[in-house]
Amino acid sequence: MSVSTDELLFHEVALTLFPGVGPQLTRQLMSYGGSAKNVLMLPPGKLRKIPGVGPATVLALTGAARTAALHQAEATLKKAAAEGIELLFYTSKRFPSRLKQLADAPVLLYYQGTANLNQPKTIGIVGTRQATDYGREQTTRLVQGLVPHQPLVVSGLAYGIDIAAHRAALQEGLETVGVMATGLDVIYPHAHRKTAEKMLTQGGLLTEFAFGTPPDRFNFPARNRIIAGLADGTVVVEAAQKGGALITAELALSYDRDVLAVPGNLGSAASEGCNNLIKTNKAALYAEPADLEQLLNWDAALHQSGKFKPAPSYAAADFSAPEFQLVEVLTRGEELLDDLSWKTQLPVHQVASLLLGLEFRGVVKALPGKKFVLV
Repeated sequence: MSVSTDELLFHEVALTLFPGVGPQLTRQLMSYGGSAKNVLMLPPGKLRKIPGVGPATVLALTGAARTAALHQAEATLKKAAAEGIELLFYTSKRFPSRLKQLADAPVLLYYQGTANLNQPKTIGIVGTRQATDYGREQTTRLVQGLVPHQPLVVSGLAYGIDIAAHRAALQEGLETVGVMATGLDVIYPHAHRKTAEKMLTQGGLLTEFAFGTPPDRFNFPARNRIIAGLADGTVVVEAAQKGGALITAELALSYDRDVLAVPGNLGSAASEGCNNLIKTNKAALYAEPADLEQLLNWDAALHQSGKFKPAPSYAAADFSAPEFQLVEVLTRGEELLDDLSWKTQLPVHQVASLLLGLEFRGVVKALPGKKFVLV
């Protein structure tokens, strides 16, 4: 392997390929080792001292599994390079910042596409696989209402509402990303391959699963948490009493993200889930674009004439790394000082000092109640 960035990524990918070493343990190992390479060089005695590391993990990281993971990582990097696929470790600046805030977020993403995963506005659209004509029509209307904001539309590439959302976004010129429950080289369902290929030039495909991973049923709930975590808000268009769309909605709520639901006819099995979300106050009612704009505070980005006002764009090169962390969080709207500290994992006193400097530069404005917003 070559040195620097390639070598860094090589060890990061390898660390995600050990059996029994999940995202939370990976972060724990990284916090003690400082880098993936250092973790993989730790002797058994030091590994045992890390909280959460048991005998099985020590054996995996130092035994035959280590050699297998390194070989698999090398093959993964070669395949990714050959097919134009980007591997995003959670420490990368290009890793979705909205996901970094979540305790159960993946630590490695496989991504292919043109969309910026850190767009200022991102919306998730989910629903039943058995969509009705009403559901497909409402999905199209919903996406058309989003056009003034030019958001990234995120869904799961599944039958029904998911694929309707992707196709409507493509039709309206919006970027759309499909979060997959398989490896990037396994398009599922196969019937959506043509749409998926078009999304590569107007959005992208994203997964946490290694190459060759089949559509195992346990992968879909895991996929749903990425959809919920990537979006500022999630809209459920049609959902039965049980199903993946409701799981996504519950996950979004657990992440303190807004959820909206499109109401349906009483007695319609395809709308029972949506109606119940609204009835139990778990979701706001979506009837028109203004409902979403007001809930997500997107109306502040529109002129009084209703025309789109582009969100401010900032380049990482213009800021220090901690400053840009704050800027990335603030692109999604105003934040409390304490929340900024938590979301960036920076001490409160350091955040306050950085914000003062950004305020002097005209990048940030202080609001009442220790809130801050980008100018």
